[in-house]
Amino acid sequence: MEFFGIDWNEKNILKTNTKLVCTSDIGEINAEELKKEVEPWLAAIFQSEHLSLLIGTGLTSAVSFTAGVIPQEMSRLALANGLSEKIKSKADETAQKMNRGEANIEDDIRIALELINGLKILDDARHTDLETELNTKLLTFIKSILKTERDFISKLKTDDEKGILAFNLLKSFILSFTSRAASRERLNLFTTNYDRFIELACDETGVLLLDRFKGKIQPIFRNTRLELDYHYNPPGIRGEPRYVEGVARITKLHGSIDWKFTGDKIIRSLLPFGATDTHPEIPSNVTEQVVIYPNSSKDIETAFYPYAELFRDFSSAICQPNSVIITYGYGFGDSHINRVIEDMLTIPSTHLVVIAWDRNYANEGDPVNFGSSRERIVKFLEDKNSAQCTLLIGEHFADLKNLVEFYLPKSAIDRLTVKMQKLKDNRGDRNKGDDNSGNDNKGEE
Repeated sequence: MEFFGIDWNEKNILKTNTKLVCTSDIGEINAEELKKEVEPWLAAIFQSEHLSLLIGTGLTSAVSFTAGVIPQEMSRLALANGLSEKIKSKADETAQKMNRGEANIEDDIRIALELINGLKILDDARHTDLETELNTKLLTFIKSILKTERDFISKLKTDDEKGILAFNLLKSFILSFTSRAASRERLNLFTTNYDRFIELACDETGVLLLDRFKGKIQPIFRNTRLELDYHYNPPGIRGEPRYVEGVARITKLHGSIDWKFTGDKIIRSLLPFGATDTHPEIPSNVTEQVVIYPNSSKDIETAFYPYAELFRDFSSAICQPNSVIITYGYGFGDSHINRVIEDMLTIPSTHLVVIAWDRNYANEGDPVNFGSSRERIVKFLEDKNSAQCTLLIGEHFADLKNLVEFYLPKSAIDRLTVKMQKLKDNRGDRNKGDDNSGNDNKGEE
């Protein structure tokens, strides 16, 4: 398949409006040379009026592998219940319908939850055993996420080189997006991840996050999205507050392991990053309390609170003129997210940047085996306007280390560079004038 002038069988693909690179040989890629083209292009994109970043599980995987940590398991949900095969079969079917490719544990969880609700409606006693077993499996899933967090933290506490490198790369990655000029609209940060790696990096770098939760002792999810922000008063100036730099708005589209229902409210529990399996903030009844929603389907979109509110935030943030969304580690497997991005791209002034590792090939030298991620990305892009899309796909361009070191802009450094260049230009003009004056004086003498 070929469109945008791209041979999609190549492993590494770079496309900007001025540069196209398609190769399966990493040795052909000169990162230092490409940096001169790609970094300024991305720097210009990042200064768009509205900037959004969509992060998928690829970021957690990239950080985990760099640190030498095993990311959470996403294998299929193995139930001993007699309904297990029906759940698996229906999950496979719906995954195909939603163009997700192969089903995973999130599809199984979604179908199991729907089946439980259906059995309850029919007063079928089988819902009790299924709910009990699903609760046990979900608890195991949450503990696997916490184990990944815990292993990562232990790497940092022991000053492990790989762990420190991974954390520094993660912080630099986040800062590249959040270091926008304070006069521009805040970065809108969206993620489908249940873990807290993003929040950890923001805390360590001093990035202030704004979300729908309000309160200190027990933050509560609010239906009204108040447009709160951070300002400060410059010394000696009254009545002219200025925006604080390093502020972003975050929305966790599929919930989080530290969100839970308490009565009719959703609170953010005091569950530490990498908490132990016996921590009291891990609820025993996971299916009823923890707010984690698997990939979207039409039923979940409308039935589960606060799913609709979170996606409303997503659509209102990106579907406006002069809007840019960057995706990293997102495999375009969520049909509801894809529909919103498609709606955004109907506005001519919008732009999409896709950064994806995508290693769906077998052995070295073999043609690409179109699997889940690559196939979904190709299907999504094939009818889109080339001028509205920038692509960095493959193990070189989406590698977290290469991305941070060569291609992502360093906004804070850029501002200093611009100021330095202005000073040089001004001094050059002045010196030129002085030379002219001196020459004139010599002529007079």
